[in-house]
Amino acid sequence: MPTPLYYTTTSSPLGGITLVSAAEGLRGLYFEGQRHWPRDAQAWIREDDGSRFDEALHALARYFMGKSHRFDLPLAPLTGTAFQQDVWQALRQIPTGQTWTYGQLAAHLGKPDAVRAVGAAVGRNPLSVIIPCHRVIGRDGSLTGYAGGLERKRWLLAHEGQWSADAPVRTRLVNKPCLTGS
Repeated sequence: MPTPLYYTTTSSPLGGITLVSAAEGLRGLYFEGQRHWPRDAQAWIREDDGSRFDEALHALARYFMGKSHRFDLPLAPLTGTAFQQDVWQALRQIPTGQTWTYGQLAAHLGKPDAVRAVGAAVGRNPLSVIIPCHRVIGRDGSLTGYAGGLERKRWLLAHEGQWSADAPVRTRLVNKPCLTGS
């Protein structure tokens, strides 16, 4: 029998957020309309009156108010391949106020030729904001890919002091090759 997963919803400056939790801790944070929702979402159990999500909701409120950019929350084991989990762990090492390119992230993992695979794993991050996948940018400094939408990525980076809130969102050309180590 699969471990039961519980969810609640909340609002944010970026729209609705769904939080998902297992007994061990938080397992998902998804923006309304985000790509890559888990296939098992229909089996989640709604919970709005318990304390299961209090710590995460308080941490998110502090984050969105600009009072803290740290998330010291109990996390449940994440579902993903070993490679995805390595990428998600590496994302947690990007300090607030900094960005890394996909190439830098791949090099950090010791897999400089795996830039595209790193990008795919970043896009499947189940804990948006908490595992800061928004801090990964294109090698030319442009905002590229974000499962929650590029406008949200721009807002998050501006909120953390890394991007001008009124700067245009530039996207990388689909056929433009990625260079490793950049």
